[in-house]
Amino acid sequence: MKVSDIKHPGLVAWIREVSDYCTPDSVYVMDGSVDEYDAIMQKSVENGIAIPLNPEKKPNSFLFRSDPSDVARVEKRTFIASAKQEDAGPTNNWIDPVELKKTLKDLYRGCMKGRTMYVIVFSMGPVGSEFSKIGVELTDSEYVACNMFIMTRVGRKVIEELGTDGFFIHCLHSVGKPLADGETDGGKWPCAPMEKKYIAHFPETREIWSFGSGYGGNALLGKKCLALRIATVMARDEGWLAEHMLILKITNPEGRSRYITAAFPSACGKTNLAMLIPTIPGWTVHTLSDDIAWLRYGKDGRLYAMSVEAGFFGVVPGTSMKSNPNAMLAAQKNTIYTNVALTEDKDVWWEGIGYDAPGKLIDWQGNEWIQNKADKDQKPSSHPNSRFTAPASQCPCISDDWEDPRGVPVSAILFGGRRPSTIPLVHMARSWTHGTFLGSIVGSEITAATLDAGSGIRRDPMAMKPFIGYNAGDYFNHWLKVGAAAKSQDLLPKIFYVNWFRKTPEGKWLWPGYGENSRVLKWIFECCDGVAKTVDTPIGIMPTVDAIDRPEGVSEEDMKELLNVDVDGWLKEVDDIRNNYYPTFGDRLPRQLSETLDELEQRLKKAKAGKCCCCCKK
Repeated sequence: MKVSDIKHPGLVAWIREVSDYCTPDSVYVMDGSVDEYDAIMQKSVENGIAIPLNPEKKPNSFLFRSDPSDVARVEKRTFIASAKQEDAGPTNNWIDPVELKKTLKDLYRGCMKGRTMYVIVFSMGPVGSEFSKIGVELTDSEYVACNMFIMTRVGRKVIEELGTDGFFIHCLHSVGKPLADGETDGGKWPCAPMEKKYIAHFPETREIWSFGSGYGGNALLGKKCLALRIATVMARDEGWLAEHMLILKITNPEGRSRYITAAFPSACGKTNLAMLIPTIPGWTVHTLSDDIAWLRYGKDGRLYAMSVEAGFFGVVPGTSMKSNPNAMLAAQKNTIYTNVALTEDKDVWWEGIGYDAPGKLIDWQGNEWIQNKADKDQKPSSHPNSRFTAPASQCPCISDDWEDPRGVPVSAILFGGRRPSTIPLVHMARSWTHGTFLGSIVGSEITAATLDAGSGIRRDPMAMKPFIGYNAGDYFNHWLKVGAAAKSQDLLPKIFYVNWFRKTPEGKWLWPGYGENSRVLKWIFECCDGVAKTVDTPIGIMPTVDAIDRPEGVSEEDMKELLNVDVDGWLKEVDDIRNNYYPTFGDRLPRQLSETLDELEQRLKKAKAGKCCCCCKK
């Protein structure tokens, strides 16, 4: 398509403005067709950036290798440039927006010379849904164009939906490496040095300007940048929630289904839960989203969650037919792999795939690599943040209503982190306010080398710390406002805190995880039905010891430990939250959360004094 095919004067003017100072050799408007995708990918192959994989093993799939300096989100180079610094809050990097735009305009000048500027008009959410948002990304990266084709809805239908005066989020991206006349990338991943990388968000004007990185969430601007950082601001202003959550549908043996969303920090099993295969007979799980959910009230007063992405951008290492067969099957064709190893027969391999490396490989940096199990210090063949980009429609367990423009009604919201002690397997909040408190304190234990302010816990509130587009204290308050806006508190989803990662003092896992987590989901389902076996405790509502079907290898004693309320451990948790964590939000921290913390402490002290008849251990 050509720019002249677009009927939106504001969009046309912006395209021409960017083209004038970025000076691409050509401008191309994506129409979203398969032929177009193939042509853009072929250009990457001809430039030596993409490697076609074995068509018999991975049909229509390709491998990219990025520069070693461009392998993940760069949080230190990510900015929320709100008009006032205090509106960015303590969890974000801030630069004055006027100053930042001046810096970036200087970098953008002439940055696309020798390249094509792709105009990607995309929809986050099903095209035409009243809850979807349209963005336009201008980029000089074929890698970005092809990934956005998979991850979002792109092209003619979205352009038609935008019409002549529709609102869109402005997303500008460049790899930051112009080419001289006759110069090519020479098969090398184009990007700018680290000090020139910027991922900038301007919340008041709903703009995203990204420069210098071609990788992942730094460059696929519909993902974390729009669907979370800018969307959280829009959600605050419009009365909904934009969250780093999976959405799944769980169905019981009688054929009745409930929808659950879940927010976990990285390395806590989010994708595995989204695509879980239950181990309990008669129960099934289907996937709607593995990463991002937007939640709004429906006409019936319930909260509805909508999947806004069209694909999966999944972490590869550790993914296998044992840990996540649905993800493996989803990525068998029409998939982009980034920074994994290449086999001699043009297939892909990575650590944790479930079988030994098949002979000599080419690692993610283009070097020969032969597996040596005896060498514990051998560098991995695939980068720890290597990825696959696959269409969600290819997932064997994709739910038949994953593209419902109304979203799906949510019965339960899960929060969780990686905690070897203190936090039990599962407990339920007493109210929306209590659930917001639990979400606000989510964290994972980390090594002493990266401790947060005096604590062994890295807090990641709602698993959103890197993605909240405004002051996190105000974000907590927005959660409370959304709950207060419910027609009835009984219609709100129940909120749970789960922890699959409890260990014995000797380091043995107490809970097997993976498919066995369906046993916890069954109890959560029963809680939503009002028929679960429960006990009230100082920290919330918990299962009785016999409420969750025990998997093989989990003894009754293990179950008691998994569901034990560690009063002393929780009192230390309270102390850490009060002294090291909550003060970072200053006067923006909602009073209700401080009061909930005080109530928790009082309940724990009563239990410690022996005035509590529940499952606590002193």
